[in-house]
Amino acid sequence: MTPFAGGAVVAAVRPGADPLVALTAADLARLTGGALYFAYVDEQRFVEREFADGTVQHSDLNPDAADDGWRRREATITAELNALLDGSAVPWQLRYLAGRPDRALTHLARAVDAAVLVVGTRAPEHGAKVREFLDGALALKLAQHQHRPVLAVPLSVVDWKAPMPWA
Repeated sequence: MTPFAGGAVVAAVRPGADPLVALTAADLARLTGGALYFAYVDEQRFVEREFADGTVQHSDLNPDAADDGWRRREATITAELNALLDGSAVPWQLRYLAGRPDRALTHLARAVDAAVLVVGTRAPEHGAKVREFLDGALALKLAQHQHRPVLAVPLSVVDWKAPMPWA
């Protein structure tokens, strides 16, 4: 069993994503008294080196690209989190990671000795279920490949009485 008291919380975030994941993670960190780490995983970059604090040195998949877009994404996410958590008593850090999301988040969780991982569910959109079937849901991959609990935050309400989108 992973004790929650004092344990770190790791939450996966994306630019422009639903703020519910970050708010849920911040409240959980406040309740447990643990550190809060937000993580963005850039799948267009690969890990060159992993460090003991959960940070990584990363590069673009295309060796000829001189892309600093990742710095803009990191600044955007930081600004969004600052605006969202302004006035919150919970200190937090952002980790910009690279590679496969399940592996990157597991590495960070292990490095900071996280008590729980917080991820959002996919918002309903055309083709989301097919993509999720082919790729596998992040929460499911995390739950199957490491020992920490995974909290999947629902980002949409499913109305079972409404007609299904494919009907």
